[in-house]
Amino acid sequence: MDITEFKSGKLEDRYEYQAFLPETICHEWVVTDPELSDLLGRADRALGELNAFAQLIPDIEFFIRMYVAKEATQSSRIEGTQTNIEDAFKDADDLNPEERDDWAEVQNYINAINHAIDALDELPLSNRLLRQTHEILLSGVRGEQKQPGQFRTSQNWIGVSLKNAVFVPPHHEHVPDLMSDLEAFLHADTLFAHPLVRIAIGHYQFETIHPFLDGNGRLGRLLISLYLASEGLLVRPALYLSDYFERNKTAYVDHLMAVRQGNHLRAWLVFFLHGVEETARASADVFRSILAIKERIERDVLPRFSARRQDNAQALIRHLYARPVVDVNMAAKIIGATTNTASALITDMVSHGVLFEITGQRRNRLFVFSEYIELFRR
Repeated sequence: MDITEFKSGKLEDRYEYQAFLPETICHEWVVTDPELSDLLGRADRALGELNAFAQLIPDIEFFIRMYVAKEATQSSRIEGTQTNIEDAFKDADDLNPEERDDWAEVQNYINAINHAIDALDELPLSNRLLRQTHEILLSGVRGEQKQPGQFRTSQNWIGVSLKNAVFVPPHHEHVPDLMSDLEAFLHADTLFAHPLVRIAIGHYQFETIHPFLDGNGRLGRLLISLYLASEGLLVRPALYLSDYFERNKTAYVDHLMAVRQGNHLRAWLVFFLHGVEETARASADVFRSILAIKERIERDVLPRFSARRQDNAQALIRHLYARPVVDVNMAAKIIGATTNTASALITDMVSHGVLFEITGQRRNRLFVFSEYIELFRR
């Protein structure tokens, strides 16, 4: 089917309300629009460049952890949390009590992402994996009473009430079949839709089905990254669109609604593919900047440490690439030394402009690798 012929679905009468029943998507999709084809090519090339960086950079897993933390904070921010990327690397005791609920949701999301990425080594991207990931996402936080790890068995809605909802997803009796259709679409070898078109449509469909009682937005955005990784478009999951969606939140929501209400699939694909290109190029620029910082530290900072302290300095720097917030006790564990030795090392890192103290306290001080963390705030 040509995307210009797309029909989103229909309203279905239920008791005292109408729910939206989307059309199934597991069939051929044809893009004949020259402008859309050009944008698809640009997004594809940007992904290829990012993929090259992900294969060339040493210790890439350390930097991927930063992208995971950024995705967790930005995706959760769309849902209303206020935790920033710096807070994501703090312990609960380092936060004010009123900040800890938001922080816990972000930590769950980080754990959920890491679980899903690791699980891809053994499981295909499937409804089973999505349910497992959803269970981790809602464990012990707001929403833990809303059937973690299970497709919903009651009606949900977007808005203040079912009667006054902005959008009412399909009745729960349709969810298993619709999700099976989505799973089949993402893996169908007999279909020739470009992977980026496939996941753009897949993400829209997931958000429209809204298969869980809570956490659909976060899991639906994570689905994009998991699909790109599972299909080999990225050897490491280094592209997350939540930052793009958060910066363009109104347009993101409006485009999804326009597909449902007016069949405007082309406009959604343009918005999505532009986001892939923009985010991939920005992520590649971050990798370039990471290499520049790494080269400068190895050239200008590490040689200032004596041969006896060199191993400790390198071990701490290596850790900071994965977790750029540290205190003296943590540093002592990292280098396997006393707190006095760790404190002296941190003091030198501060004097060399690598670390900055952020609490202003004399005790329980926290230090941040600020030049590095700023790369992920862009």
